[in-house]
Amino acid sequence: MKKLYMYSVMAAMFAAAVTGCGSKTDSDSTVPVENDVRTAVVSEEKESASLAQLSNTNIEETEKTTFTKRDLEQTADTSDAKYITVGDGATVDITAEGVYVISGTAEDCTIRVETDENSKVQLVLDGVSVTNADFPAIYVVSADKVFITTTDSENTLTVSGEFTSDGETNTDAVIFSKDDLVFNGTGTLDVTSYYGNGITSKDDMKITGGTYNVKSALDAFEANDSISISSGTFNITTNKDGFHCENDDADGTITISGGTFSINGRSDGIQACALLRIDGGTFDITAAEGFEATYILINDGDINIYATDDGINASTGTDACETAIEINGGNINVEVGQGDTDAIDSNGSIYVNGGAINVTAQMSSFDYDRTAEFNGGTIIINGTEVSEIPQSMMGGGMRGGMNGGMNSGRGGRF
Repeated sequence: MKKLYMYSVMAAMFAAAVTGCGSKTDSDSTVPVENDVRTAVVSEEKESASLAQLSNTNIEETEKTTFTKRDLEQTADTSDAKYITVGDGATVDITAEGVYVISGTAEDCTIRVETDENSKVQLVLDGVSVTNADFPAIYVVSADKVFITTTDSENTLTVSGEFTSDGETNTDAVIFSKDDLVFNGTGTLDVTSYYGNGITSKDDMKITGGTYNVKSALDAFEANDSISISSGTFNITTNKDGFHCENDDADGTITISGGTFSINGRSDGIQACALLRIDGGTFDITAAEGFEATYILINDGDINIYATDDGINASTGTDACETAIEINGGNINVEVGQGDTDAIDSNGSIYVNGGAINVTAQMSSFDYDRTAEFNGGTIIINGTEVSEIPQSMMGGGMRGGMNGGMNSGRGGRF
C-alpha cells in the first residue's frame, strides 16, 4: 500500500517538512484558570509531493535514527560536572561544553548558555526553583545541543509577567532556545508562563523522558523544525496549543512514539504544519481541535479527544505534501460538541486501513473534500458500526464514501 510522504521527510526521519503554515490567532494572554470543559494508503499523486513506502515495521528504525544514545539516557554522567546554585538577580553564564548540575531557589535569575556551535551542554536540574518577572529562566543563545535533564526531584520555572526582548530576539518562553533542545530525566519539571510560551526551540526539540506540568498563555511546547517524543508524562493547560511546530521555511513535523499526554487547550492539542505522526502513546485531549496538520498519520496509540470544533483535522498548511488523514492502527475515540463540528475532517482525503475508531458526533462524523477509503479496521459512529466512511453534507446530512467516493460536502477549517 502506498503512502504519501516527501523524500526529504523520510531522509531526515521526519525532522523537517514544509512551508507556509498559518497559525491560529492567540487567544487570552494570561494563564487559563480551571474550567468545566471535559478532559478528555492509497492516495492520488500531487505534482508537489513524492511517494514513499512506510509502514509500522519501521517505527523502531525511525526511533533509532531520530534519537542518539545520549538523548535516551535518563541519568546524566556527573563525574566531571560543575555544581551551581542559583541566586537572586543573577545570571548564570555557561560558556563551555560540559555537564552542569543546577539547584537552589532564586528570583529574577537566568541560566544563560552561550557556547560555540559545536558544543553540547547538559543542564541537570536538581531541585531548582526560579521565578522571573519578564525574562526566560533558561536562555540558550548558542550551542550545538542543550540537554535539560531532571533528577528525582521537583523543579519549578515561572515567568509571571510579559516578556522583554533580548535585542532583536523575542524571548517569549520560560525556556527559550535558539538551538536544539533535548529533555530527559527521571524527575519533574513544572513550567508556568503567564503571558507567553512554556518551552520554545527555534530548531529541533526532542523529549525522551521525565514529567512535565506546563501552564501557558500561549503554546506549551513550541519548535520551529521538529518535535520528536519517545516517552514522558505531560500535563498541559494552555490558552493556545499543547504542542506546536512550524516555521517560515517549509518545515514543521511532530512524531510521537510513546508517552502519556493530558492536554487541555483552547486551540489545538497538537498541531504540526506538515506531518503529524503518531506511532504510540496515550492521549487525553480536550481542545478546540485535537490533532491538526497537513498530513496526519496514526499507526498506533490510545487516543481520546473531546473537541469543540474538529477532532482530527487535516488542514492544508503546505503544498509540499498531500492533505490527508491516514489511520493504520490504534484505539481512537473522538467526541465533538454540538454545532458546526466534524469528528474527523480533511481538506483532502481520508484513508482508514486499520485500527478501531469510535466517533460520537451530533452533526458530522467524517468530512472530506477529495476521497475516502475504508480498507480495514473498525469504525463505530454513535454506537453503530459502519461499513463505509460517510460524508457530511450541508445541513448535516450524510452519504457514504468508500474506495474513492467523491466529496460534495464542505471542507475543513483551521
